[in-house]
Amino acid sequence: SSMKSVGEVMAIGRNFEEAFQKALRMVDNAVTGFDPYLQKVNKDELTEPTDKRPFVLAAALKANYTVDELHSLTKIDRWFLNKMKNIIEFYKQLEDSGSSLTTSQIWQAKRMGFSDKQLAEAIKVTELAIRQQRKESGIIPYVKQIDTVAGEWPAATNYLYLTYNASENDIDFPGGYTIVVGSGVYRIGSSVEFDWCAVGCLRELRNLGKSTIMINYNPETVSTDYDMCDR
Repeated sequence: SSMKSVGEVMAIGRNFEEAFQKALRMVDNAVTGFDPYLQKVNKDELTEPTDKRPFVLAAALKANYTVDELHSLTKIDRWFLNKMKNIIEFYKQLEDSGSSLTTSQIWQAKRMGFSDKQLAEAIKVTELAIRQQRKESGIIPYVKQIDTVAGEWPAATNYLYLTYNASENDIDFPGGYTIVVGSGVYRIGSSVEFDWCAVGCLRELRNLGKSTIMINYNPETVSTDYDMCDR
């Protein structure tokens, strides 16, 4: 036997497309999202669950494979396949837009989890140009709290995430916080010992009377426990 995977990521969004594309970027820094150009269509790769399969799926959808064909090959539920198809169909629209995007297109893209770099690659411009246009158009993300009580009463959790599928922040930003950046996903050769460095940092900052914000996307870590930091 051989180890095929270690660790996991946690991406949070307000629709599947957003969370899925965030998660793909978290796994590998070289990935911009649900990219149809990273892998070629290969039926053997579609039938065998591996880390490459999401990108083979993207290529297959770009090559006009139907949802039913992909369901037959992958056994993935059609609901998920249709959501993936939404991403690729919008990606095609972006590529057909020439070298410029409308404000409406950028809004829709961001709400589907597209990164600035992903948009730049789709229309062959620089990431900086997309970022500048987005900021000039007032397209910015908002900070939302995870609702642990399904709206039954106001949530009081300190777990936060960024999303473009919102119109206001859930919390205020008084300033004076210290941000600690986590080591991200566990890999072979990078495991819990690196997270313990973040834990030590958080504890020392707390001893110094500092308020802390922990940024991480690994749900297995101690540093992301609710009582380790203020946010």
